[in-house]
Amino acid sequence: MTKNSKTKSDTHSNSFTGIIVLSDGTVFEGIGFGAQTDAVGEICFNTSMTGYQESLSDLSFAGQIITFTFPHIGNVGTNIEDIECDKPACRGLITREFPTLPSNYRSTSTLIEYCEAHNLVGVAGIDTRALTKHIRDNGAPNGVIAYNAQGEFDIEALQDKAKKWAGLDGMDLAIEVATKKSYDWDENVWGKGKPQDYASRPHVVAIDYGAKKNILRCLVEAGLRVTVVPPKMSAEDILALKPAGIFLANGPGDPAATGTYAVPIIKELIESKLPMFGICLGHQMLALAAGAKTKKMKLGHRGANHPVKDLETNRVLITSQNHGFEVLSDTLPKNCVETHVSLFDGSNEGFAFTDKPIFSVQFHPEASPGPMESKALFDKFSSLVKGVA
Repeated sequence: MTKNSKTKSDTHSNSFTGIIVLSDGTVFEGIGFGAQTDAVGEICFNTSMTGYQESLSDLSFAGQIITFTFPHIGNVGTNIEDIECDKPACRGLITREFPTLPSNYRSTSTLIEYCEAHNLVGVAGIDTRALTKHIRDNGAPNGVIAYNAQGEFDIEALQDKAKKWAGLDGMDLAIEVATKKSYDWDENVWGKGKPQDYASRPHVVAIDYGAKKNILRCLVEAGLRVTVVPPKMSAEDILALKPAGIFLANGPGDPAATGTYAVPIIKELIESKLPMFGICLGHQMLALAAGAKTKKMKLGHRGANHPVKDLETNRVLITSQNHGFEVLSDTLPKNCVETHVSLFDGSNEGFAFTDKPIFSVQFHPEASPGPMESKALFDKFSSLVKGVA
């Protein structure tokens, strides 16, 4: 980690070809891989030991550069079945070790090949522990990640680019990554084919704000028939599809920035009294529609090892999380009750209406890096929907 203002490397074996420049001038030098380009975004860290491909293809990471704290990234390669979206929206990735060659029977390409195919820039060989501590102490910074095979970088220009980037606070990214037209979804979880009874199942509408594919798969696994619609589809048009339930998907950006379109639509749908289930951004926007408030977190929660207490059962769930904004539990209206809380920092992780079959969680029950107990939330939603259908 240095504070250089400008640098140019030689081409010998220990020269650096990748660089991270933070808006405060802090510089990390490493080895570039993937696309030879530069990208600006918010630099965050992810503590998961597995699932790097799912993270890179999670649209909730739009506008962000992901630092993986686990050192061995690339060891299972990449494949088409585990992606969460067809085109990743993150800006780049940072790793401790250079991506390893894959050793997994499901791998169809290396991580480096995946990055090259999707124009993702990566930098390896930096002290990710030092970068993580920097983020922990100062909050998630704006920064630029760059790869140049000649090792030539104008650090002052890169720092200026990082400084001028607007940041995620107030940024509406959901509208950029969400689907532009409706479609039916019938794909099941990995290893299971399309259900034979699919056409006769209870119908739910999933509003897409950057939905992960595995969430949609889990809805199918829970016994539902799914139609995915754009975030600006009106409540009237959604209800015209005659759903027995509404699902509010995850997505990137500031939930308050959707206040001109998504939140008003959700308010109308709440009045339909249909069962409703929200995850991550969907959880935050549901809270806004109910009258609560959200705010940007200093660090956010990103990883597969976050303990969450279920206040209804007093059980502790080990959850996967990916969010940089939180619902302020003390702003929830009287007809809503907090159902889940983070055991890391006490932030809200879920709430439910007391007078309607509506609930949501901040974490990701569809992500199962080991623990799978939170998947029961899909069955809970399915039961509510089947009670209406």
